[in-house]
Amino acid sequence: MNDVRELLDRAAEGAGQPAFSAGAVYAKAARIRRRRRAAASAAVLAVVAAGAFTLPRTGGDEDPAPASLASAGPSASPSAAAAADRAGQLAALLPPDVGEIEEVSLLALIKGATPEQARTDRLGPLDGQYAFRRDGGVGYLVLTLEDREAVERKTGRPADPDEDLCVRVGQEPSRTDCEREALPGGRALTTWRDTMDVGGDDSVGWGPELAGRLVQPDGSQFLVRSSTGFEGTGTQGPLLPEPPLSRAQLKELLTGPEVQPKG
Repeated sequence: MNDVRELLDRAAEGAGQPAFSAGAVYAKAARIRRRRRAAASAAVLAVVAAGAFTLPRTGGDEDPAPASLASAGPSASPSAAAAADRAGQLAALLPPDVGEIEEVSLLALIKGATPEQARTDRLGPLDGQYAFRRDGGVGYLVLTLEDREAVERKTGRPADPDEDLCVRVGQEPSRTDCEREALPGGRALTTWRDTMDVGGDDSVGWGPELAGRLVQPDGSQFLVRSSTGFEGTGTQGPLLPEPPLSRAQLKELLTGPEVQPKG
């Protein structure tokens, strides 16, 4: 099974309701190419509930514009401030043409989860789910660090940098346009394309995406999705024509010190 598709399982931990499983969220991918549904008002409410913060990008060497907080001021919650800060840090690492960035909760958007139900533990300083708005479309970046213990709980063994993910094993789906690169320090980065042609709940259709896994010698791993977006329940806009971050940009992000836990 594609480990990247398990990113939302991590987000759903503790939700307490089977409706928030990743299988329900990751649904009926590229087969559904329909226009936005009339549930835009519900999507807006879900964004507000999840705490989504838009961060306009600026050109040149100027500092990124501060994230816009709907509840800025003394009443702003610590979690809201932290979300805006993560979006700002991510924006500072990327070129201006990636568009406006906001941190969102996909479980809140798609399944109507409350902020408490959608809350997740974050091991990496930039772990999260981010919307990228560009040219009228909305794509998503999902970044998750799993430490050795988390990987062992999920697979029964630590992540192995020597494992070649581009080689199909058993009945697992093959990875399209798969590239594996051995990196200094015993790390291994694998990226591939996913059409998201999977079955499931027909209320959501995911567009194609770039996926990746950076395996570290301590048995931990970073999982990442650079998705063109989704259509259906909770959509924030049409699909992007291409994933918000390219393969090269994913590599630069994953291998930089900014995504590593401090200390």
